[in-house]
Amino acid sequence: MTAAGETAPVWTTKAALDWTQGYLERKGDENPRLSAQWLLCHATGLSRLELYTCFDRLLTPNELSCLREAVKRRGAGEPLQYIRGLAAFRHLELRVSPKVLIPRPETETLVQLVLDWLNQRQRATQQGCDHPCILDIATGSGCIALSLLQEYPDAQVLATDISPEAVLVAEENARLLKLDEAALKVIQDDLAGSLIDDIGMHGGFDVIISNPPYIPTVELERLPREVADFEPVLALDGGADGLEIFRRIIEQAAVLLKPGGLLACELYETSLDEAAACLDQRYNHIAIHNDLVGRPRFITAERAGCDISVAIAGED
Repeated sequence: MTAAGETAPVWTTKAALDWTQGYLERKGDENPRLSAQWLLCHATGLSRLELYTCFDRLLTPNELSCLREAVKRRGAGEPLQYIRGLAAFRHLELRVSPKVLIPRPETETLVQLVLDWLNQRQRATQQGCDHPCILDIATGSGCIALSLLQEYPDAQVLATDISPEAVLVAEENARLLKLDEAALKVIQDDLAGSLIDDIGMHGGFDVIISNPPYIPTVELERLPREVADFEPVLALDGGADGLEIFRRIIEQAAVLLKPGGLLACELYETSLDEAAACLDQRYNHIAIHNDLVGRPRFITAERAGCDISVAIAGED
């Protein structure tokens, strides 16, 4: 942070914040002030509020070293969440690494759709389901599974991911949140292939939820550099039309869902109509739902074969 031969400046919190903001601005950061705040919090352990109440505080050599490395990484375009190792999702703060997709605010809506369905079904049946069984396919950091457990603690959740590194991240987040170990199991699996092979799991789930890889392959090169260069392509590439993984999930869900059970997925904004057309007579009550900015983003459907259905507001 100083050129060779120059007198080293006194690095107070304010000086470090101002310098980092200016550096990131020159590097093209979209929000250099916010990025500078988070990086300084990461280096010092201070909260964002404490930064502004401790402007004259001197950074220690270790803090300066940490900040230099973090600023270098951010200047190269690496997402803040990977630098900090943390990402916010609904009411949680989760560990993340470059081996898992960074949780997005849009996916919080997917979780809410399932919570609404569970609560509405409980009211509709007047008895509900004491311990709904939920399958989270392609769990990544575990953000969906862990949010559902935190907000619907009577649930039993099984989460899968093809990546062994992702399984480790999800398990670490479960440990850090100190959730009931009996309520969540995370396994390595190609979607739900091992469950299909186990006849005892057939018809065993009330809900199957997934934020699968769904970016059409041709769109990958158009993604922001922050995503394309740093997030795992395994968690992004959904094949030619973005629905390659979704079609496999449809087939597996038709076996694993209970009659009347819910399938809920997040998909690419241009793929929802085609996704709805993929759902055959094994599913009913198909609905498309918008994300936070009004783009079609989610699809829900119920496994046919049950008289009791729960309508989730959406566009057919």
